[in-house]
Amino acid sequence: MRSKPKSIATLILMIALAAGLGLVSHFGVNEDGLFSYGNINLGLDLKGGINILYEADVPNPTSEEMAAARTLIQGRLDRRGYTDAEVAQAGANRIRVDIPGVADTEEAINTIGRTAQLMFVDQEGSILLTGMDVQTARLGTQAHEFTGISEPVVQLEFTSEGARLFDEATAANIGRPLYIVMDDTVLSAPVVNARISGGNAVITGNFTAPEAEELAADIRAGSLPFGLDVLSVHNVGARLGAESLERSVAAGFIGFGLTVIIMAVIYRVSGLAANLALCIFLGIKFFIISALGITLTLPGLAGIVLSVGVAVDGNIIIFERMKDELVNGRSLRASLEHGFSRAIPAIVDSSVTTIIAGVILFWLGTGPVMSFASTLVIGIVVSMFTAVVITKIIMKALIGLGIKDLRLYGLSSKPAAAEE
Repeated sequence: MRSKPKSIATLILMIALAAGLGLVSHFGVNEDGLFSYGNINLGLDLKGGINILYEADVPNPTSEEMAAARTLIQGRLDRRGYTDAEVAQAGANRIRVDIPGVADTEEAINTIGRTAQLMFVDQEGSILLTGMDVQTARLGTQAHEFTGISEPVVQLEFTSEGARLFDEATAANIGRPLYIVMDDTVLSAPVVNARISGGNAVITGNFTAPEAEELAADIRAGSLPFGLDVLSVHNVGARLGAESLERSVAAGFIGFGLTVIIMAVIYRVSGLAANLALCIFLGIKFFIISALGITLTLPGLAGIVLSVGVAVDGNIIIFERMKDELVNGRSLRASLEHGFSRAIPAIVDSSVTTIIAGVILFWLGTGPVMSFASTLVIGIVVSMFTAVVITKIIMKALIGLGIKDLRLYGLSSKPAAAEE
């Protein structure tokens, strides 16, 4: 039997955990607000900004070409400090770009709207060939010259004209670097070891596989055989985004408050345990969202609110099973154990099906849909933990304090056979 001092210590620990998570969610863990809700990236619909839809000016670009175009745009945005921007393919030949916090539409379009200019330049700054002379670039592997260990490289294949120009360029620059430049940024500067003929070349440089793939994608982007036309532009004002955020947060607080009141009124002591577990749930969820750098949109906020309902629903299933056991004459402790054991399969089954749906939405969706799916899945996983583990710990502590009146656990009357 749990002693009162131990039960009191457990409750104090749970309250301290809820308070600590609340403080971290509000203030963060350092002066930059790390892990706080203020450090969460806000999407276009909450922060304001620009949505641009691009379309390739050719009818049937390949998936590799579209991936290269996405890499090109994302790289340009990253280099110009738009780290919150999202770039995603929309259909077979369209790309959607969301740039939060930007008000100047023309500047954004001019920044990312033109086709990349890839150039191979020598030390004197002379352009030896361009991206249009590159047929393709891909990740490959090659045995190291000295160790013999396979290492990632970038394999280049040139057009017939490009092969001739590259042959001349390497012949004239043996022992010197050949700069690969795009948008005034040097992507790589491999040293020419020998004259290279035949239209194929390999760039080495102690790359990791992701680094080699990124360089290959940048080179492919610079040799795109198509341009990107602006199909539509939508500007979301910062004020509108702020109003949306304020209203959504207010609606969330109202829903949370009503949930807390209803649980306390209907389930009483059990409801208080559920409310404390719910506070811990929210603290853990905001911590994870902030730590993972998830971009929060209006649908993402909806996912948070929905997961709160799911978290409470798990507690309700447990408490109803517990009440059934109490009506059948079991003791409080036995009812608690049997209630949880009977409720867990139902909670897990419903949660797993929701998680599967969320993963599919995240996999197939873009932008706001991904935000909704990610916040929902995180909420479901955390709610299972708080409902099954945290709520049980709190309930055991409350029973250990000697609270035995079954009416305080939601029963209208005490069954005669129900003794502690």
